[in-house]
Amino acid sequence: MLLVTGITGHTGRYFLQELMDHKYEGAVRCIVRETSDTYMLDNCGLNIEKIYGDLNDQEFMNKCIKNVETIMHIAGIQNSVNVVTAANFNKVKNVVLVHTTGIYSKYKSASELYQNIEDEIKLLTEKSDHKLNIIILRPTMIYGDLCDLNMSKFIKMVDRLRLFPVINGGTGLIQPVNARSLGRAYFLVLKNLSRASQKEYIISGEKPISMKEAFKLISLHLNKKTCFINVPVMVGVALAYILKVASLGKIDFVEKVQRMAEDRSFSHELARKDFGYIPIEFKEGIGIEVKQFLEKKK
Repeated sequence: MLLVTGITGHTGRYFLQELMDHKYEGAVRCIVRETSDTYMLDNCGLNIEKIYGDLNDQEFMNKCIKNVETIMHIAGIQNSVNVVTAANFNKVKNVVLVHTTGIYSKYKSASELYQNIEDEIKLLTEKSDHKLNIIILRPTMIYGDLCDLNMSKFIKMVDRLRLFPVINGGTGLIQPVNARSLGRAYFLVLKNLSRASQKEYIISGEKPISMKEAFKLISLHLNKKTCFINVPVMVGVALAYILKVASLGKIDFVEKVQRMAEDRSFSHELARKDFGYIPIEFKEGIGIEVKQFLEKKK
């Protein structure tokens, strides 16, 4: 049996679509919240078992993972320790954890939490008498629909501002991955568990692109004339600090500004080699999201 967390979320929906497109025949147990929109899940035509519960409840997790062979954990790195603990308890064979490339950031608050979680998972597996095959997927910046927390914000900003500030001239490199490509990657890993055994994979977009190039593509799809203004990173950080102090710490964009100048591009060559991962190009993906934005504005 396959157990999936986060299947009703942004990228989980595309994984479900892959299961549907390939007419997945195995039993799928899905952990969902009472507030989750399960319409797609209820009408997918697959062998689905829904279980309502909280991933933070270890007793619940231990029970619902009974008789499971493989776990696809999409719901977030914060719950990974509970998932692995329950997997060890039930002697699950395979666990695929969707984590983040944020662990590679040089900024402490962006990476320390993630590293602590993965250290705890490593300790759990080392202490366990059960051999658990853990595969870690590390997506880069995720985009693709208006519900994402990344490009959707930039689309709104470019649409609103004719003079658009870019940190360090927008030279920082990113490699955004479309949610559709990510859902496909989950399915490919599921079909190649033995080849992917005990490995970590970066799941990134087609190729690196500078922040300014990304903003220009957004502006092009919006059919806007945008003037980009260079803001040195130190100036941006200083303004972010002033805003933080003025808001008594309630608004803190300091690290977000710093990371705008940090290169966040990572190769997905190992994923391509091991299970044939090929992402869609950013120009196509951002075009889909901008189209959604414009249709919603009507």
